Amino acid sequence: MAVFDTFSTNIGVDLGTCNTLIYIRGRGIVVNEPSVVAVERGTKRVVAVGAEAKRMLWKTPGNIMAIRPLSDGVIADMDTTEKMIRHFVSKVMPRRWLVRPRMMIGIPSCITEVERRAVQEAALKAGAKDVQIIEESLAAAIGAQIPIHEPAGHMVCDIGGGTTEVSVISLGGMVVTNAIRLGGDEFDEAIIKHVRSVHNLIIGEQTAERLKIEIGNAAPEKNIEKVEIKGTDAITGLPRRLEIDSVEVREALKDPITQIVEEIKRTLGKTPPELAADIVERGIVMTGGGSLLKGLPRLISKETGVPVILAEHPLDCVAIGAGQSFELFKDMSTERSIYDNLNG
Repeated sequence: MAVFDTFSTNIGVDLGTCNTLIYIRGRGIVVNEPSVVAVERGTKRVVAVGAEAKRMLWKTPGNIMAIRPLSDGVIADMDTTEKMIRHFVSKVMPRRWLVRPRMMIGIPSCITEVERRAVQEAALKAGAKDVQIIEESLAAAIGAQIPIHEPAGHMVCDIGGGTTEVSVISLGGMVVTNAIRLGGDEFDEAIIKHVRSVHNLIIGEQTAERLKIEIGNAAPEKNIEKVEIKGTDAITGLPRRLEIDSVEVREALKDPITQIVEEIKRTLGKTPPELAADIVERGIVMTGGGSLLKGLPRLISKETGVPVILAEHPLDCVAIGAGQSFELFKDMSTERSIYDNLNG
């Protein structure tokens, strides 16, 4: 073991399409910022990263462009992703940057081997000593404090910004997993398309996101909420106001929500009967920002006939689980070694 290994920091990273989160043991979540980088055109010099860069989206002057370097859970711009990771890590380890950290990064299971290597390469170039990969739903289960090492079935549905992953976990591994490149971004896009097609009003991503958060819903509620939005009239090109209610937003979100429900049903259909019985008893645990959509757990429970539990901190689960997995899998490996020796 190298002398610096003892002092190396283990970092859990949720490299998300919308937000990047970093977890350090003993400190908790130390970074939770938008996955956005503002760069100077031509030189590609970084002007801003994270929350500051997100404020520049669609509002930048001609010499600056705001980039979202990840799309559908994968790297779309390698160089910018590397700069973003380096910036976030340097914020939380400014004095210890000489001792390079070990990173465990949560990724969707649906990405290709080439895309997996791209994630590892970006993190290594950003200064990591060692980079390991963990599937998002497995990391989410650990972060949600699900006892994944038990010989019992646990189902996790993680809805991120670019992907949704549904997995059945038992004995520390994924027995069944399905993933689709659909998440919170598609919720926003569905709202944008609906407002334009029904009201001839063009709105931006930030306005759609605000509608989703404030009055977005997946199932009917007692009170109908209303929000006033502003956009550009698609016919006249002039600014215009519009009042929209929660019933209409629910209708706009119907297609992407239906796809997620069908993915959960498909995963349940592939689950071995013994594990399915465990899931009926223990329920489906939901994580990720998309799971916060009002009424979504209730709708999924109604459609599947299985109880649905929203994790205590759904946004943080992948990053926390990635960080905690270093020790967890080390302990599980030790337990297995002892068992093998006793039964050898």
